[in-house]
Amino acid sequence: MTQLLTTLAELTAWPGPAGRESPVVRGAAALLAPLVDSVEIDRLGSLIGRKRCGRPDAPLLLLDAHLDEVGFVVTGRAQGFLRFRTVGGIDPRILPNQPVRLLGDPPGPGLVTCLPPHLRGTDDVRTTPVQDLFIDTGLAEAEAARRFPAGTFGVFDADCFPLGGGQCAGRALDDRAGFAVLLRALALLGDTPCAADLAVCGSVQEEAGFQGARAAAFGLRPDVCIAVDVTHAHTPDAPRARTFAPGGGPCIGVGPNCDRRLAGALTALARAREIPFQIEAMEGSSGTNGWVLQIAGAGAATAVLSVPLKYMHTPVETLRLDDLEHTARLLGAFLSSPALEDCLPARNRRQRRS
Repeated sequence: MTQLLTTLAELTAWPGPAGRESPVVRGAAALLAPLVDSVEIDRLGSLIGRKRCGRPDAPLLLLDAHLDEVGFVVTGRAQGFLRFRTVGGIDPRILPNQPVRLLGDPPGPGLVTCLPPHLRGTDDVRTTPVQDLFIDTGLAEAEAARRFPAGTFGVFDADCFPLGGGQCAGRALDDRAGFAVLLRALALLGDTPCAADLAVCGSVQEEAGFQGARAAAFGLRPDVCIAVDVTHAHTPDAPRARTFAPGGGPCIGVGPNCDRRLAGALTALARAREIPFQIEAMEGSSGTNGWVLQIAGAGAATAVLSVPLKYMHTPVETLRLDDLEHTARLLGAFLSSPALEDCLPARNRRQRRS
């Protein structure tokens, strides 16, 4: 678990709001390189690692976790303060008084403004809309305009830190936690033979509409895809029917976005290996990159594995490290299991056996 926490702390140290992911992509590439045969960055900026199985005409299994995070973009200024909009879905209720990191040259700190109750009245409990909030950099207007012009991106200024009960919290765990799972699964796989070539994608722009995974899959034309992401965990104020138990293991997606054979194989393997798991019923889109991976090329059998996460799209996203380990163990076991070969397209099985 210590290694997982170290990996998460490293991955979340690099900023990467959707559309400006270069720092985290470069950092993730360094972590991925020792585990695969080659790494590259595609035209849209996604990280692609390749691990070949050595079989001629082998099918391709794409493993995906997105590296981008929610954030902010400066749109202008007013009296020395910066106007901004959010990048990705952020609840405006959490924004006042949040520290942010502005990715200028050089980067610098800022604070989202917060009107004290003395000035707004104790009876006024309305949420301040984003267009009425500002970022205070402490700089004079001319200096703020020079260092952080319109188009400057930013992220929450928050580090990854441990909590009690084997939990950790921080920004960007959605979905650096998923990429940490991919790294751990590859480490568990080691040199064990796999029935397919692997493409490991740290995709960009998921929070802005799945663009990175869409472009990567179009270029790779995978036969099978597994998207690893996060889902909502139980909290006292959350609807139980739409959330999942922290410590209950990975959530295996079931629904139109999820191939039945893959979901069934992962479920059977989790039972056989005594890995805790949960079933997440999805009536339509999974809300993950799996939605676009499924229609890559002529279509690809797709599975979705999700880690329960509290406080999504905040600076204190929280999860249990044992859920990460169980997800990685299930994925690593699947990569070396005969169940994978049974889930590959029939044409590829015939090619290998001919």
